[in-house]
Amino acid sequence: MGGLLLAQKGGFLQMNVVLVEPEIPPNTGNIARLCAATRSPLHLIEPLGFELNDRRLKRAGMDYWNHVEWKVWPNWPAFDQQRGEGRLWLIESGGIKNYSEIDFGPDDFLIFGRETAGLPPGLLAEHQEDVLHIPMFNDQARSLNLANCVALVLFEALRQQGFPGQTPIAPYT
Repeated sequence: MGGLLLAQKGGFLQMNVVLVEPEIPPNTGNIARLCAATRSPLHLIEPLGFELNDRRLKRAGMDYWNHVEWKVWPNWPAFDQQRGEGRLWLIESGGIKNYSEIDFGPDDFLIFGRETAGLPPGLLAEHQEDVLHIPMFNDQARSLNLANCVALVLFEALRQQGFPGQTPIAPYT
């Protein structure tokens, strides 16, 4: 992805998806596929819980990896120093605000944490006012799948932008 952090394709801006220390290759592969379909840049913050040549990562991302604008960052400070102007939205189960109540901007960053531990406590403390949650209705369910969470929040943000650059779909016949 080079140094470009904000995708502008076809005259519109797309949302940025950030995975902080992802651990499960198929989740990251599915998220990469989602980013390819929505033309949303994907930022991976190390350490990663897998190698980038992991066959499960490639399989879940299928042949979409060459359609994803993505970059691996060595750590959060490196990403944060070069990320651009968009607002950060951290998605975490303990977030104060519901993700559907936020007005997302076209250059915002949607930040998601590790599958087993979520986002680092220091990062959450630093951005307390920008931590969002996805409602859950069963107190016995600990969490949702990471790829599902990214899809929910990303599509809400894109819906608010009017689905910029949507590819025309041929009518069903």
